[in-house]
Amino acid sequence: MDAQLKKGLLEVCVLAAIKEEESYGYKIIADVSRYVEISESTLYPILKRLEATGMVTTRSKEYNGRLRKYYMITERGRQKINDFAADLEEFERIYKFIYGRSDRQ
Repeated sequence: MDAQLKKGLLEVCVLAAIKEEESYGYKIIADVSRYVEISESTLYPILKRLEATGMVTTRSKEYNGRLRKYYMITERGRQKINDFAADLEEFERIYKFIYGRSDRQ
């Protein structure tokens, strides 16, 4: 898969993993990994980028004597998910064109 396309897909997957409730790195990896491979070295730069662009916010909370960083989606992050859904419709039309599946008879 094209690296730029995969990067965009992973960003949306990370946002989807936290769209219902805040979460932390290890749990995000576990949730996303059920659908697409993602590692810590991939996740944390994505989270930093999402935070820098205002799509997620963070807070720290102590857990078992250590600070754990929690990530929460913002309205801007939710909009990114909605934009992705609209893009999927366009990809579907392109797919049908490429593979000859169209409404034409």
